[in-house]
Amino acid sequence: MGTVIEIREIPEADVGRMVDLAGMVFHVRVEEGDHERDGWRVRRAGRIGAYDGGTLAGQVAAIPMRLAVPGAFLDCSAVTYVGVLPTHRRRGVLTSMMERMHADAAAAGRPVAVLWASQGAIYGRYGYGLATRAISLEVDSSRPLRLRTVPDERPLRLVDPASAAEVVGPIHNRALAARPGGLVRDDEWWKRGILPPADPETAPGFTEPRVVVHPAGYAVYRTNEEETVRVTDLVAETPAVEAALWRYLASIDLTRRVQAPNRPVDDLLPHMAADPDQVVVKKDAGALWLRLLDVPGALVSRSWATGDTFVLEVRDDRVPANEGRWRLATGTAPACDRTAGEPDLTLSAADLAAVYLGGMRVTTLVRVGVVTEHTPGAAARLDAALAVPLAPYMNDDF
Repeated sequence: MGTVIEIREIPEADVGRMVDLAGMVFHVRVEEGDHERDGWRVRRAGRIGAYDGGTLAGQVAAIPMRLAVPGAFLDCSAVTYVGVLPTHRRRGVLTSMMERMHADAAAAGRPVAVLWASQGAIYGRYGYGLATRAISLEVDSSRPLRLRTVPDERPLRLVDPASAAEVVGPIHNRALAARPGGLVRDDEWWKRGILPPADPETAPGFTEPRVVVHPAGYAVYRTNEEETVRVTDLVAETPAVEAALWRYLASIDLTRRVQAPNRPVDDLLPHMAADPDQVVVKKDAGALWLRLLDVPGALVSRSWATGDTFVLEVRDDRVPANEGRWRLATGTAPACDRTAGEPDLTLSAADLAAVYLGGMRVTTLVRVGVVTEHTPGAAARLDAALAVPLAPYMNDDF
């Protein structure tokens, strides 16, 4: 007879053990100092563990954050440090932890959860939908970057990373209001998550962060001895400001390339470049996964591009409160209530999450065959209501 796995809260004293377990699961060597460098996010989180006697066999952490959604900011759980020891797989451990984490988040009034998936196939089972995509850009800066957009000529200045949050934080917050998908950052998040002195995990061999600021934008970047500029965060309030920042980054002395590994899919730089071959999209990949823990709460909290009415039949075998038919009224005063009416569309909670930020189209999912359209034209009408001016985008690691 096997031992009983106990699902319970992980005390702060076990945060170091969580870092070690993550190293085991993700095949990463845990070095001296990693517990302090990597453990800060976990200390902010609600921590759920699977204990086999004295062994921490599995873990999930959920950081309380604020997520930008169209027209609003929602309390959310930023899910991280998910893992199960290889000796304890296929025993329902992950399912038990995820169900506990989702229940805790709903009880705390957080209607959504988000995560970065190391293996995308895992999280669809738990009701997560792929809500954003991102592209990786590389600029050949061995020659001047000529742009079709006239740069905003107001002066740029470099600021000390230690005090940069005070300067760029308001710019970032304004950008969140314009483009859904990002997280609200506090001082610790800026200091440890965006501007740490060293970033060996994502940029080994690169310098400390440099922060260049425009009155209406900023860029965070690092450089290395291999003549590379690596852009980790860039925000601009207008295309002209964006052009000014890219022109600066591409003109830094003793560099030959600019890499931007995580940019929104509608980034303007490939279209700004006078020579399209000078800016190359190296990768287009799935990014943020979203879970609707409270379907009606999430639907009435975002803004809508058009006013309309739909009956949505939602399937959710993980969160029974979401299951059923919902009458959704969009527009300036959204409402979402249970109904016995015939559905216009039938879809899973995961697919509803995928379209929630406006990055995926309902009509595409109908064509794929995973969303059923009962009322002709309903999918296109819902797409119109969900539409956002800028593609959703997340640029926070957790």
